[in-house]
Amino acid sequence: MRELTILGTASQVPTRHRNHNGYQLRWDDEVILFDPGEGTQRQMLMAGLAVTPLTRICITHFHGDHSLGLPGIIQRISLDKVPHPVRVHFPAGGRQYLDRLWHATSFYDVADLRPEPVGPGFRVETSAGALTALPLRHSIETYGYRLVEPDGRRMVAALLSAYGISGPAVGELQRTGRSGRVSLDDVSVPRPGQKFAFIMDTGLCDSVFALAEGADLLVIESTFLAQDAAMAAEVGHLTAGQAASVARQSGARTLVLTHFSQRYADSTRFLDEARAEFDGDIVLAEDLMRVKVPPRLSLSHEPASASRN
Repeated sequence: MRELTILGTASQVPTRHRNHNGYQLRWDDEVILFDPGEGTQRQMLMAGLAVTPLTRICITHFHGDHSLGLPGIIQRISLDKVPHPVRVHFPAGGRQYLDRLWHATSFYDVADLRPEPVGPGFRVETSAGALTALPLRHSIETYGYRLVEPDGRRMVAALLSAYGISGPAVGELQRTGRSGRVSLDDVSVPRPGQKFAFIMDTGLCDSVFALAEGADLLVIESTFLAQDAAMAAEVGHLTAGQAASVARQSGARTLVLTHFSQRYADSTRFLDEARAEFDGDIVLAEDLMRVKVPPRLSLSHEPASASRN
């Protein structure tokens, strides 16, 4: 299963309908909680999510709407006795904030939390692929995250049949790349790895485009509307139109707009503004919404048959 659960979509000030930030990405065996703002533990309960499957927590920066829910999540990990390590990624310069949030109150700390700060050149291999981070342009140290699945190959039933490959021989091909005179390339086609990008509080910068490049699912802040573009630039944020332009220029497939300022009563205006810049799939994020990672694109051409060597 590859799915994003949206736990909160507000920016600095929550509203009656929008909690502070919180996003859980389930990518096969990897379960990553991004930016747990205040109230995330309860939002997870409302969404039917437990902390036990969590493998990582990723913090983009230490503003309250992106991190004040961390104490509750950490304490719940201990309370539920999560049996495996949970790695916590965060801007290296914010270690003091992580320590304060971790020990904000007294609790019986039995969690196996493993702080792993991010900085320039950060890259870690996960069960889902390479997780990288790039610095963004905001008022404090801030990083965006990108998850990239390795490229692979997909077996083609018609080619397997044409070469007479079946049963255990298929497994041998996948393990070793060859079965007798038949190679893996003979009976498969390339399968590009899928990509996920998570971009919060930032002005436009090169890292925004690098993170979003070719993303199958792009989650990006759209705090302001174009009428307040000057304010957005001043405080290090994006407008909905800018976020959509990033998606278009970067070749993203599905765009998730989130992190909406409380100053706008009608959130559909974000969607209208984004539509003018991006004609792909756009999701206007709502609390407790679930968004599937889009299925892989079919190859434009695929061999239908082959003759035996």
